[in-house]
Amino acid sequence: MKEKLIWGILIFVAIYMLVPWILTRMLSVGVIRRGGKGQLALTFDDGPDPKYTPKLLDLLKENGIRATFFVLGSKAEQHPELIRRMHEEGHLIGIHNYTHFSNWVMTPWRVKRRHVDRSAAIVEGITGVRPIYYRPPWGIINLFDYGLRKDYKIVIWSLMPHDWNNSVGTELLKRRLLDEVQDGSVVLLHDSGETLGADDDAPTYMLEALTDVIGQYKALGYSFVRVDGLTPAPSAARRMLVKLWMGWERAFIRLFHVKPVDPDNTFLQIRLREYTDSTPITLEDGEVFAKGDQILELHLNNDTLLELGRTSRNSTHLAIQMIKRMRALLPQITHLIEHDPDYRNVKGLYGITLINRGPQQLGFTVLDLPKGPFTLITKLYLKLLMYVVHPKGKERLKTKAELLVPKIIAISVKELENRYASVSLPYSSSCTPETAPLTL
Repeated sequence: MKEKLIWGILIFVAIYMLVPWILTRMLSVGVIRRGGKGQLALTFDDGPDPKYTPKLLDLLKENGIRATFFVLGSKAEQHPELIRRMHEEGHLIGIHNYTHFSNWVMTPWRVKRRHVDRSAAIVEGITGVRPIYYRPPWGIINLFDYGLRKDYKIVIWSLMPHDWNNSVGTELLKRRLLDEVQDGSVVLLHDSGETLGADDDAPTYMLEALTDVIGQYKALGYSFVRVDGLTPAPSAARRMLVKLWMGWERAFIRLFHVKPVDPDNTFLQIRLREYTDSTPITLEDGEVFAKGDQILELHLNNDTLLELGRTSRNSTHLAIQMIKRMRALLPQITHLIEHDPDYRNVKGLYGITLINRGPQQLGFTVLDLPKGPFTLITKLYLKLLMYVVHPKGKERLKTKAELLVPKIIAISVKELENRYASVSLPYSSSCTPETAPLTL
């Protein structure tokens, strides 16, 4: 009986404490922990402090930086003028409990009512704006704290330089802030040294280090954002989906002998095959692809496409980057067809894509897919691809969904030669003229 009780307690502790810790700190499930490319969010816990917070606000103001403060409700009550100044200077104010007490040793209703809601009401009374961002002390939540997500957004961090310990000192703190920073880092710092485990004068070293690294962050191209300005980072589930998808893509390339047009620029890839549809397609220049004709099937390198998706500002920018790369490689495909004996019988290029407006300006004919199961499967496949590689995949699938219809894009060899045969190609020393493509 005693053994069962012990096991029951251990299981309860694991579910109540350890599982949420793994989900939030390791997998980022249900929390904000990182932003997008080029972004950097400075966050400050445990204040406001009458000695250090004004100096920090001065530093941020001098550098035109807006940051995020996770304040203790009890200190906000004591120093409303600092809360008011944070708000007036454009900083985001979040909640860090009423006092610095761990959620692991409190009941869920005590956490919400006595700490989070109470602190939010205090800040709202000072600024007129109710905080919706919450960081639990030490980043620790219990299982039931996930219920807070109905009213609050939970924020953790991705860079923690241990600035609460004055033995770290200014120089080591600077090195950690610079060596460990990444795109989208949410940096955990402290503008008070009064909490358990912290040193009273630790914020002095934080201010000294931050004064020096701000300029270096700017030189590295980082833009400072509040937590509410972070581009959402992909979830653990989405990262796993991307990993699985890319594994499948690499297997497909090997299995079906898909080759890059240019080994140094693998964005566009080709597969030599016969046109198998019993219904011929007629292109705008009068050429016809009939069953049995040899065609080059176009494929995009989804590793490259994923990187373009990460770095593109929006859908239009992504489409522009794709069209530019296609335009650069089409002369090279034309050169291959004209000079490589393996492609002497090719009638043209053929592909299926959701991005089917831009290719028209490159000479492609855009055609509807015939109705049937293949079209339905293709649509689902390409929408999944859009979700994986697009910078805002889920949102893009909901925006103008009626335009996300797969289309055939095709261009004849005759049209390729008319448009691209005269384009000169620089010689690539890594290839022989007889057997390999030239590099643009």
